[in-house]
Amino acid sequence: MSNSRCSSMSIDIENLNKSYGSFAALDNVSLEIKSGEFLSLLGASGSGKTTLLMALAGFVRPDSGSIRFGGREVVFQPPHKRDVGMMFQNYALFPHFNVYQNVAYPLKLRGFSREQIRKRVEEVLALVELDHLIERRIDEMSGGQRQRIALARAIVFEPKILLMDEPLSALDKRLRETMQLELRRLHERLGMTVVYVTHDQREALTMSDRIAVMSKGKIQQIDSPVNLYERPASRFIAEFVGESSCLPVTLRDGHAWFQDAPLRSAVAVNGNGSNTACLVVRPEKLQFVSGHSEGFNLLHGRVVDVIFQGETQLVQVDLGEGAQVSIRLPSRRSESAHLPVKGEVVVLGLHPQDTLVLGEAR
Repeated sequence: MSNSRCSSMSIDIENLNKSYGSFAALDNVSLEIKSGEFLSLLGASGSGKTTLLMALAGFVRPDSGSIRFGGREVVFQPPHKRDVGMMFQNYALFPHFNVYQNVAYPLKLRGFSREQIRKRVEEVLALVELDHLIERRIDEMSGGQRQRIALARAIVFEPKILLMDEPLSALDKRLRETMQLELRRLHERLGMTVVYVTHDQREALTMSDRIAVMSKGKIQQIDSPVNLYERPASRFIAEFVGESSCLPVTLRDGHAWFQDAPLRSAVAVNGNGSNTACLVVRPEKLQFVSGHSEGFNLLHGRVVDVIFQGETQLVQVDLGEGAQVSIRLPSRRSESAHLPVKGEVVVLGLHPQDTLVLGEAR
């Protein structure tokens, strides 16, 4: 393991359904995951992401549909026959075992020799930088160390598929962000196929090759992190992934109008067949401009609040008629850069390339 990449395997999910009474946890879900891909299932509680992961692991039996690993149907196979690595939210470590015994457990189940077990455990603990704690008791380990042990145990038998159920949610913010980057680097090194469940948008954007956003048992959009953020397919995605304001606009004559002014957009307007839509505005896409600036869509308003948030300041602007947007500015700005104050009348510029209009269908 220390000198080569693990082999990986594709996953094909077709028309998967799972209901609990009248509640559809999975509603005709189809998804192709490439061999070696890091795919995140992103969604709120009850969206179906964990049910889908448990169906892949074999802990949930779908009502209908197909799951194929590398072209092999596994939907009726028990978990221990699927040969996938699994990392749970609570780590599921054995408290009466030490580090070595916990990591060695999957190898013992698979009948590896004592020499093979010792070699592999030492290799994988070195990979997660815990080889110096090989005899340490679990109750003597920190949360971050336990997370690494659980990861080592999940990959020690070199599975082609690794399933992860919110494994970083119990960590504090700083450690969680550090582990996100470490998991990403480890995936690049080992190359196994990873399916990662999270409700944290930034975590999904940081770690994934692609992200599948789930809601109400369906995949609402699947795309690269950049495309998902920059070109959301619906208002739901725009509001769920990242910060955004959705301003009501009217569609007529092939253009979107906001407060009786036409908007220039470099992106095709998606009105979903309706006359009403919303203008998606990200705080970092706005800038303060003069009232006669060319090349921008102009939004006129009054500052209602300036909020210090550490490295950035959030300026909230009332545009009238119940519409409000926020603009995010770096806290450290040049002396000549003016920071608006509460009550000041301002003009905001939005470049046509960043002017995204979406239908109201949610």
